[in-house]
Amino acid sequence: AQISPQDFVNAHNVIRAAVGVGPLVWNRTVASYAQKYADKRMKDCEMEHSYGPYGENLAEGYGNLDGVDAVKMWASEKPDYDHSSNSCVSGGDDCLHYTQIVWSKSVHLGCGRAKCANGWVFVICSYDPVGNVEGERPY
Repeated sequence: AQISPQDFVNAHNVIRAAVGVGPLVWNRTVASYAQKYADKRMKDCEMEHSYGPYGENLAEGYGNLDGVDAVKMWASEKPDYDHSSNSCVSGGDDCLHYTQIVWSKSVHLGCGRAKCANGWVFVICSYDPVGNVEGERPY
C-alpha cells in the first residue's frame, strides 16, 4: 500500500484539529531519519525505539499496513488520555502515542515504512520538536 507524505500529514492533522492544535508539516530531514530507521528494522521488525533526536511513534502489522492505519491505531488511544489530570487513565503509558500526535509544540513530521523479512510492515513517524515532555501538557 503506497502512501504519500501528504497522507501521513492529513491523517495527523485531522486528529490535531479535533482538539484545536495547529497542523504538522512534512519535513524532509525528519522523514529521512524515519525512513533510514525503518530500513534498519527490516531484518527483524523489532518494535524498538531509535532513541534519536525526535519524538517517535512505532507500529507494525501484517500485510498491507499503511501509514494512515498506523496513525488511526495511535489515535485510538484518545479515550485513554485524561486531559484534566494530564495522564493516561490506566496510570500507565498506553495513551502516549496519542499525546505525541496532538503535542502542540511538535510542528514537523516525517514518517517511514518498510516491509520486513518476516512479511510484517514496520511504520515509524518522527516528530520535531519531541513531544511527551514530563510535566507539560500536549495542548
